[in-house]
Amino acid sequence: MSNGGLCGSTRFLVPPCSTSIDHKSTRKKTSHVIFITSGIGAALMAITLTIVFLMYRNKTEVGRTEGILEIRTLQRISYYELLQATHGYEESNLLGTGSFGSVYKGILKDGMLVAVKMLNLQVKISLGSFERECEVFRNVRHRNLTKVLGSCCNNDFKALVLEFIPDGSLEKWLYSHNYFLDIMQRLNRMIDVARAIDYFHNGYLIPVIHCNLKPSNVLLDGEMVAHVTDFSIAKLMDKDDSIIYTRTLATFGYIAPESPKERIGMKDALAALEKIKVQF
Repeated sequence: MSNGGLCGSTRFLVPPCSTSIDHKSTRKKTSHVIFITSGIGAALMAITLTIVFLMYRNKTEVGRTEGILEIRTLQRISYYELLQATHGYEESNLLGTGSFGSVYKGILKDGMLVAVKMLNLQVKISLGSFERECEVFRNVRHRNLTKVLGSCCNNDFKALVLEFIPDGSLEKWLYSHNYFLDIMQRLNRMIDVARAIDYFHNGYLIPVIHCNLKPSNVLLDGEMVAHVTDFSIAKLMDKDDSIIYTRTLATFGYIAPESPKERIGMKDALAALEKIKVQF
């Protein structure tokens, strides 16, 4: 009586004595509990990390999609804003004329200096050239190509709004007595043009043939970097096209030597120009 630590056989009505087996059973149960708890914790952590990763990926994909949509959608500019920007297409703002229309210098409401390429709708194929240039430039982002900032399109008027390139055309720098390019400047301009054409031949979503590459369609910016422009008669190729037949619409004397076979050789030409530059 009154001996709480007494143990023995149950027939004596006392608590059974603990054994090493009982201790092992307790330790085994404890380890099972720890193992199960750790497993549940690891599973919850894995689920949490998976949810965070999926949310981040979806957010990134949405951001990319928005960027693509932003690139593919040209800014719509009203006819009246372009009319004011060019002072009613004043002759003093005329930068040049071509087969399909005229280009004017203008200043938009936000102060941006632009070039407005207004198409001559009296020429039947000018509508096709407008749609072609919109299609070509919608996804273009390249240092040596003229950027299209927006467009204006209605039944009686169609125009592209381009970035303004301040130093004029390569033709002016090559053939005018008031301007001069040394051998290195000429070589660098050749490399700029080759990079632009190589991009359209081999790096663009759909291979594009310019079809009218000439000095007047190469513009120089304030840093003397060349920008290829005027894709009004460009030819968009399908991936399966190996031979393309087109009518000769280019300026006489400047039929660009471009074909599906020569698209592959543009990288070699660019590499050769870079090698010459290193030698200089």
